[in-house]
Amino acid sequence: MSEKGIAADIEYVAADQPPEELLALNPYGNTPTLVDRDLVLYESRIIMEYLDERFPHPPLHPMDPVSRARARMLVHRIDQDWYRLLDKIEHSADKKDTKAKKSLRDSLVAAAPAFASKPYFLSDEFSLVDCTLAPLLWRLPALGIDLPKQAEAITDYAGRLFERHAFQASLSEQERDLTSFAELLTA
Repeated sequence: MSEKGIAADIEYVAADQPPEELLALNPYGNTPTLVDRDLVLYESRIIMEYLDERFPHPPLHPMDPVSRARARMLVHRIDQDWYRLLDKIEHSADKKDTKAKKSLRDSLVAAAPAFASKPYFLSDEFSLVDCTLAPLLWRLPALGIDLPKQAEAITDYAGRLFERHAFQASLSEQERDLTSFAELLTA
C-alpha cells in the first residue's frame, strides 16, 4: 500500500488470538485482511492484485498477459517454496527448525543467479514479485538464516528493496525491531 501511496488504517492483532471482529469478517481469522467499503479480502496475493487494479498507478504487475501470468507464477512459487518454509520456522516452538532453515537457505542460494540478472527479481521494473519477496528477506537475519558469499546477489537485491521509501514506510514497529538485512548492510 505504501508503494501505491494508499492511505489506510492498519490494526495489528495477535495471530494466535484473532478478535471477534476479525472472525466476523474473515472465517479463517488470518491476516492480512483488507476491508475496502463493502469488500472484504483475505490472502496476501489477492489483496495485492486487487490494490494494483484498484489503484493502477504505478502499475506493479506487467501490462501484457504473458508477463503478468509469469509474475503470478513467480509469486505462487515464492509462496509455495519459500513462505511455507518460513511459516514452518516461525511457528516452530523455538523458531529453531534447523531442517526448514537449511532448506530455505539452500533454496535461496540455488536461486541466487536469478537475483543478479536484473535490478529487481527477473525484471527491470519493481513489481508485486518484489513486494512478495521483501518481507521474507527482511526476516531472515532475525531467524538466524545467514546467506553465504555466493548469495551476494540476494543481499544486493534486498538492499535495493529495503532502501525504497515505500518499504521503510510499510514496516510496523515490530518489524523495525527485527535484526534485519538493513542492519547487516550498514554494519
